[in-house]
Amino acid sequence: MKTFLVGMSIGFGLGVLFAPMKGQEFRETLADRAGDIADTTRESYGRMRQKADAAVSSIRDESEQRTGTRR
Repeated sequence: MKTFLVGMSIGFGLGVLFAPMKGQEFRETLADRAGDIADTTRESYGRMRQKADAAVSSIRDESEQRTGTRR
């Protein structure tokens, strides 16, 4: 996932550098792209967090069943 985000950032930077636009148009495009990247990052983080929470819960439940303890 980290490699994907680095690659996306590099591609974004190169695209911004080589795209001929007027100042205002450039700023609007930059803001839109930055927003898209932020949204994608938030969604990815949310999915990873849910998977991690589910894994921790599963491990905790399995441990409690094996040891016969409950919280």
